[in-house]
Amino acid sequence: MSKKQQNIIILILGALAALGPFAIDMYLPGFPAIATDLRTEISQVALSLTSYFIGISVGQLIYGPLIDRFGRKKPLIIGLIIFIVASLGCGLAPSVEWLIGLRLLLALGGCVGMVAGRAIVRDVFPISEIPRVFSMLMLVMGVAPIIAPTVGGFVTASFGWRYIFVVLSAIGLAVLLIVIFLLPESKGADKAVSLKPKRVLGDFISVLKNPVFLTYAFAASTAQAGIFAYITGSPFVFMEIFNLSETHYGWAFGLNAFGFIAGSQVNNLAMKRRTSEQITLQAGIVQFTAGMLLLLGSYFGFLGATGSLVLIFCYLFSLGFISPNASALALAPFARNAGSASALMGSAQMAMGAVASALVSTLHNGTAMPMAAVMAGATVVSLSLLLGFRSYARRTISVSGLEEEKVAR
Repeated sequence: MSKKQQNIIILILGALAALGPFAIDMYLPGFPAIATDLRTEISQVALSLTSYFIGISVGQLIYGPLIDRFGRKKPLIIGLIIFIVASLGCGLAPSVEWLIGLRLLLALGGCVGMVAGRAIVRDVFPISEIPRVFSMLMLVMGVAPIIAPTVGGFVTASFGWRYIFVVLSAIGLAVLLIVIFLLPESKGADKAVSLKPKRVLGDFISVLKNPVFLTYAFAASTAQAGIFAYITGSPFVFMEIFNLSETHYGWAFGLNAFGFIAGSQVNNLAMKRRTSEQITLQAGIVQFTAGMLLLLGSYFGFLGATGSLVLIFCYLFSLGFISPNASALALAPFARNAGSASALMGSAQMAMGAVASALVSTLHNGTAMPMAAVMAGATVVSLSLLLGFRSYARRTISVSGLEEEKVAR
């Protein structure tokens, strides 16, 4: 495959990956309007984020075996059709309960792009290139979190929140047409892949038994859980506590999203001097520091809107290093069942996101503390996993060296 073809695939996969941020971020500025129109509280509207994260988590486990069995393209097309129909349904939702349920269906359709995208990268690119490709994908898809809240705020102010989902369905349709006509099949159907529940479960278990996958997939998942806590809590924190307008909130959200993009691109330079393992651990320490400062600042009240945004920017900047490197390290041991490994990793990320989102909504007390506490807690777990694996790896190498020395004697 030529370099030009590879670049085209990266752009298409970036468009697929951007569906998730658009589906999450574009309706955030509409939370107050949705709550008023559906006669409920913002904390109840936030549960539609939780249901979305649950749908993505479960959906990826379904699509993993399917894309290994039927190839990457057919499941992509089916999932995108579900995404489009569910988007239109969200725009017609008569109550918050309907919105929560339709957001679940929306996620079940849209998450196919996440699973297939990672598997296609594993199909097309050599292992050494995967962190670089993931960083490039983040650059392409990173435009979405910058644009989406701004577009959502404009659409809400001009036409009402329901039209956000009309725009979202149009974006889904555009991506569907691109996939049908421009995306080549990277791996054909494999009849040897069984869809029997026992066999599928066995494949998942074999992936989970790999210590490298287990460490880096769950370290990345918990690190990313903080961003879901931020997404869930930020509309209330910045628009209700700090009194930002819908437009200003959109700009602030976009600025922090830029921090994530910037981190992923600086990562390309860092990879020339350090290994993925070193970068992941060092970025984990920076994210932990930012998370703890945000927690302390929120508790003692010495952080205003600006201080909070600066720390969140640092938090997301470090995540731009963690995500591509940890994802590449987690997928590296797998080739034939890359779909199952990709699905498990993505499912773990969204499961952690659902937990983080639910915690922020459940702990809602009219302050910034629920968001800050969950973000800080996520970094504690992630860094603990990375440090624990580093210690385990050193012990393993040490034991292996002793055994080799005994054999030599």
